[in-house]
Amino acid sequence: MSSEEGKLFVGGLNFDTDEQGLEQHFSSFGPISEVVVIKDKETQRSRGFGFITFANPEHASDAMRAMNGESVDGRQIRVDHAGKSSRGSRGGYFGGRGRGRGYSRGGGDRSYGGRYDNRSGGYSGSRDYGREVITIATLQEALTETTMTTELTPSKNPS
Repeated sequence: MSSEEGKLFVGGLNFDTDEQGLEQHFSSFGPISEVVVIKDKETQRSRGFGFITFANPEHASDAMRAMNGESVDGRQIRVDHAGKSSRGSRGGYFGGRGRGRGYSRGGGDRSYGGRYDNRSGGYSGSRDYGREVITIATLQEALTETTMTTELTPSKNPS
């Protein structure tokens, strides 16, 4: 049995919540083998999320069901199995939108990233409002495509 099966992601933490406080809130569900609150490398201040690993995966599931949406140190927390996202898989470098806006050969989602949901009376989805983050991988892909196209295009000035 892998320890990853008993590992929970805890998000929305109060910036003052530390490992000991987090362990106190979850220890009633069973033995905990590890508690980590992720901190900023430079300031050592909490980044507002962490991980709890239970010795028994069933205890982790019980804790997740009981604690998700509960208030800890004045903040409503989100608890989920580590490695799984409630947002769903977006896949790849470009958030599942194809090849990126600037270098796409057609297609692709050019909306701001959200959809209007009549049931909740508001917009849901990504908050990037159409801004694409250009990564090194994006630039490398574009450069590779440009180079390949240039090499395959016959020269107009035969010598």
